[in-house]
Amino acid sequence: MAQSRPDAAPWWRSAVIYQVYVRSFADGDGDGTGDLAGVRARLPYLAELGVDALWFTPWYVSPLKDGGYDVADYRAIDPAFGTLAEAEKLIAEAGELGIRTIVDIVPNHVSDQHPWFRAAREAGPGSPERDLFHFRPGRGPDGALPPNDWPSEFVGSTDPVWTRLPDGEWYLHLFTPEQPDLNWAHPAVRQEHEDILRFWFERGVAGVRIDSAALLAKDPELPDLASAPDPHPYVDRDELHDIYRSWRAVADAYDGVFVGEVWLPDAERFARYLRPDELHTAFNFSFLSCPWDAERLRTSIDTTLAEHAPVGAPATWVLCNHDVTRTVTRYGRADTGFDFATKAFGTPTDLALGTRRARAAALLSLALPGSVYLYQGEELGLPEADIPLDRIQDPMHARSGGTDPGRDGCRVPLPWGAGEPYAGFGAQAEPWLPQPEGWAAYAADRQADDPGSMLTLYRRAIALRPEFGDGPLTWLPSSDGVLAFARASGALCVVNLSDTPADLPAHTELLLFSAPLDADGRLPQDTAVWLRV
Repeated sequence: MAQSRPDAAPWWRSAVIYQVYVRSFADGDGDGTGDLAGVRARLPYLAELGVDALWFTPWYVSPLKDGGYDVADYRAIDPAFGTLAEAEKLIAEAGELGIRTIVDIVPNHVSDQHPWFRAAREAGPGSPERDLFHFRPGRGPDGALPPNDWPSEFVGSTDPVWTRLPDGEWYLHLFTPEQPDLNWAHPAVRQEHEDILRFWFERGVAGVRIDSAALLAKDPELPDLASAPDPHPYVDRDELHDIYRSWRAVADAYDGVFVGEVWLPDAERFARYLRPDELHTAFNFSFLSCPWDAERLRTSIDTTLAEHAPVGAPATWVLCNHDVTRTVTRYGRADTGFDFATKAFGTPTDLALGTRRARAAALLSLALPGSVYLYQGEELGLPEADIPLDRIQDPMHARSGGTDPGRDGCRVPLPWGAGEPYAGFGAQAEPWLPQPEGWAAYAADRQADDPGSMLTLYRRAIALRPEFGDGPLTWLPSSDGVLAFARASGALCVVNLSDTPADLPAHTELLLFSAPLDADGRLPQDTAVWLRV
């Protein structure tokens, strides 16, 4: 892989990073499940798209009770996806194309099939094996009640976060019962994860995405949430920062990069994770969940940049990921924001409107200072799919009592070839999730030569993104409902969210637009444009 010039800004400060959900990306062996062979075959597509790195959601050995976020072995690839040797080939082949690799680490919990937890179950109460997790006796008569009142991290779920074993002890799992939480106060847990980091850095990965990064540390007393004083007994505890300082020392030895999944409403607390000796970047959920509203988007952008400024960290921008409603569907609804608590079956959407807005949002996000994360299929303009009830696999659906449609709708296998079986995802077996009728209309081969397609827009935008550079953002005077800003490089971005066409600022060249200007050269509603002054 070509190395950056010593005087160049680090690659990750302005990278376009493509999220690969392996199970749904491309099926290389035809068994209906995406795999590493499928990703390797599509590397030329990703290189032509122009992305700088690939972030792989967990590809490790897993019972897949939570989409791979229940890991049984961090040093092996799940056989459904391939082998460790294939992963090493993929990392190397992507690197030859100038594409780096980021892996996903899930430090809060493991699978109940992980060797540590299987040993803990067998060892019994009071054993050192159980010290690696959070085992406790129950409360009430005969210990029949859970040890505390903590709620599930799955929004809408009323299920307890404690499961009782036949020997009478309970174990903690903030997510599903198949995902027991690790005890991060135990030195063996810390040592194991530092060794896992080294294992993957030594295989050539450029970075690590940290799942549920603010949940690892727990108050050792495990007090009831209702009666616990500040700080929170398991969210954003100060002990976390010592953990991430130790991780940073490991990453620095390999020139590696971290991105944390940190959901926090407190800007000052959020910024602490991005201090120079901790994480390099963290996901920006404010922007992801923001409605299609000019004032609120500007506030989100300003707040994000202000949060990062004191620690000198770059912002991250993302419109969608493997957990949230697809952008074209969300932007076509009456409520264009995103909140796990409001997800429901049968929400109406106008896909034409949503697609128009998603095209404009693509140019907005790619013009902002910082790095951008692009979820697979967003570049194809895929909508959220309705999954038949008997095919839903996401545990969020079952744990909500059936009210939450779950996250499978954004995880449907990608369409690659319009005239091929299963839209080119795989040639033989039906995909693990059903593709909706008409899915082939979004196929990559159909869009590749269409100058008006979403794929073409993303390719052109990513290629032109260096025009904006890595400098600051300056807002320009604009009418209500219009976002207009300049970057230090002399490039401008204008997005019209108002009800009427908007005049463009003075410029020397029109670089790119999400939809054509009107006959008078004005920017139509729900359209974005890039200009050069």
